[in-house]
Amino acid sequence: MTGASSEAVTHAFVCEDGEHRLDTWLTGKLGELSRARVQALIREGHVRVNGQVRKPHYVIQPGTHVEVSIPPPRPVELEPEPIPLTPLFEDRDVLVLNKPAGLVVHPAPGHASGTLVNALLFHCRETSAGGQTGLTGIGGELRPGIVHRLDKDTSGVLVVAKNQAAMDRLAAQFKQRKVRKQYVALVWGCPRPETGTIETLVGRDPHNRKKMSARPRSGRSAVTHYRVVEKYAECSLLRLEIETGRTHQIRVHLAHIGHPVVGDTQYGRARTGKRAVHASRQMLHAEHLAFSHPRTGETMEFRAPIPEDMAALIRALRE
Repeated sequence: MTGASSEAVTHAFVCEDGEHRLDTWLTGKLGELSRARVQALIREGHVRVNGQVRKPHYVIQPGTHVEVSIPPPRPVELEPEPIPLTPLFEDRDVLVLNKPAGLVVHPAPGHASGTLVNALLFHCRETSAGGQTGLTGIGGELRPGIVHRLDKDTSGVLVVAKNQAAMDRLAAQFKQRKVRKQYVALVWGCPRPETGTIETLVGRDPHNRKKMSARPRSGRSAVTHYRVVEKYAECSLLRLEIETGRTHQIRVHLAHIGHPVVGDTQYGRARTGKRAVHASRQMLHAEHLAFSHPRTGETMEFRAPIPEDMAALIRALRE
């Protein structure tokens, strides 16, 4: 559907020195596949050691012949949809785009279609037909690798993996906090001090399972740095950088310090002041993303301009 081979790919290797655990050794030989994917291939009988099926922990010896048959990625049960996208960069490994507000990233109950994944399946099918590299499979399925997410009503820079190796290496960068993520937000009031760090646990709200909380019964560490860049009569514009990427982290943290994002009805509240500040969605935008390219290691930085609805509100506040 998106340019991946429709036939199995076979590799043959010979262990030349030492004793090795099969899955670990084979992962080193198949650099494009994760260890989890290699283990799945072994369990499914796609790997033969001297002609026999073995388990992932089997120890191979010098002179052992290993043959691997990698089946083509399975199509996913999602329809490609011609939803407009704004790519900022694309090559055979990654696609960086400026996600618009209002677009759900991944299919979920209530959002089975019309998502970014549906749009990516269509986009990669079209780029593959045009001679560019499309999707080559994530976890044995013909789908894009969603490395990180932005909330439905948050706009901005988002990177997607197009193959398993890119997915694994990008995911490792996020886990090791090597990715730089900067946002801008309009918030109610003005934080004091005007530059600071918010560090709490973030987990499920004990009173509302659909929300996250900075005071959960159990949660994970979350760190958000903020700086006020402009002040208005009732609001302020903040630039934020997050070390972690917990669900709803920025919105939860800003509400926690008493300055919720303008337009955020889940963690803030409907507010109109003297100047009648109105927002149809949360005024939060992922402005800047920097990471190392998963294949070359080159540092890559991308910026997405503030969307017009947010820019218009800022202009109105300045007046």
